[in-house]
Amino acid sequence: MPCQLKILRDVPLLEIVYLVEKGKLPRAALDRLIDFLSSSDSSFVVVSLDLPSALTVQRIPRETLSDMPDRIIAATSLYLNLPLVTRDLKIHAAGIKTVW
Repeated sequence: MPCQLKILRDVPLLEIVYLVEKGKLPRAALDRLIDFLSSSDSSFVVVSLDLPSALTVQRIPRETLSDMPDRIIAATSLYLNLPLVTRDLKIHAAGIKTVW
């Protein structure tokens, strides 16, 4: 089976940094993630917030999904036409294709 490319938005990375700063996650978890993403054989790619994906946020109903980082993540999934791995019921309710 061919390896599928996985996308990781820079916003979740920032959230992980924030959780480490708050003491909710150990620093080692962030260090391992950075090492993994930096590895030449990683199947994950970090994508930055660009204008098209930022504008796609408008297609995510704020009444359904009010948290801006979650809206950005959902918009990225929508813009790239890729399913999002999440069990967040609000993201499901926003009509985003999900796995889980």
